Amino acid sequence: MRKPKKRLDLDETAIVGAALKSLPAPARRLFLRQTLTLGGLSLLSGCTLIDEDAAERALMKVSRFNDRVQAWLFDPNRLAPTYPESMLTRPFPFNAYYDRDEVPEVDADSYRLEVGGLVADKHAWTLAELYRLPQTDQVTRHICVEGWSAIGKWGGVTFATFLKRVGADLTAKYVGFKCADDYFTSIDMATALHAQTLLTFTYDGRTLPPEYGFPMKLRMPTKLGYKNPKHITAIFVTNVYPGGYWEDQGYNWFGGS
Repeated sequence: MRKPKKRLDLDETAIVGAALKSLPAPARRLFLRQTLTLGGLSLLSGCTLIDEDAAERALMKVSRFNDRVQAWLFDPNRLAPTYPESMLTRPFPFNAYYDRDEVPEVDADSYRLEVGGLVADKHAWTLAELYRLPQTDQVTRHICVEGWSAIGKWGGVTFATFLKRVGADLTAKYVGFKCADDYFTSIDMATALHAQTLLTFTYDGRTLPPEYGFPMKLRMPTKLGYKNPKHITAIFVTNVYPGGYWEDQGYNWFGGS
């Protein structure tokens, strides 16, 4: 006869306090498992946790709650710190979910950036067209969810400028990205319009190297590293939640500071 699973006596105040303290931080499954007991997840999510699937659903529910609170706390006018070029991290670390020898090779001449969804101008952009847009640069810190950080110099067009140029619906909820390495992610419109969010084409004054995301990388110093897509091939504006490569596996979707 199968014995019923024991339930724990929990300090609900302590659990909620621990959960609230974690809200500004990334919330992947492992982090949540280490931060909250199953009983605490049950309290926060309203779920009865009797198996792994129920636990996963509860973890996702808490992560989505985390997203909403982070979005509410996000100040679109607050700038991330900038640094002098003397503080650049050299070499800047390579980071991806694959090895360096698997970095995609994108042909510059045939490349076209697809634009879709809630935008007026859906023509595909060549790199020459993108390079003619007003350019700026910034020296900011890249913060990885794995615990390390590095300072880099990124150059390109402010993403707000690009979105306005293509006639994007700036009241839409999401902007999604598809990439040459099969990565995909999405961000909130407030972050897309942030003054430091750049569609970048250069790194440290040179054409963006393949290992850093050629032909372009979205650089957002207000987001954790996994939210900054590389090798972008398509951008779309939508009101339908697009998810993301890591987000669909349990990472916090907002991923911001």
